[in-house]
Amino acid sequence: MGRLTTHVLDTALGKPAAGIRVELFRDGTRIAEATTNADGRTDAPMLSPLEAGEYELLFHAGDYLRRTGQGDGVLFLDRIPIRFGIADAEGHYHVPLLISPFAYSTYRGS
Repeated sequence: MGRLTTHVLDTALGKPAAGIRVELFRDGTRIAEATTNADGRTDAPMLSPLEAGEYELLFHAGDYLRRTGQGDGVLFLDRIPIRFGIADAEGHYHVPLLISPFAYSTYRGS
């Protein structure tokens, strides 16, 4: 059975990003929500089982950046959307987010 997981790493501070709210959308509808734990991961997969289709993870990074003293007021990065497709409903899709106050990156992990 396939699953979708995620985690967030703070590359500016060199540690996992705890307490980031993450929402999962499909076709504009929110289907899941979680908050990253002390290891920067969600306690459970964001979605399992999977269905093929297009999805979006929305990371509420601004609250975290403010809380850790990496910004205030209007931030360069606040909410970070990552849109991606799932072709293999039996696969494991891991979509990590690496953040700093002025940049982010992602990839399909394992």
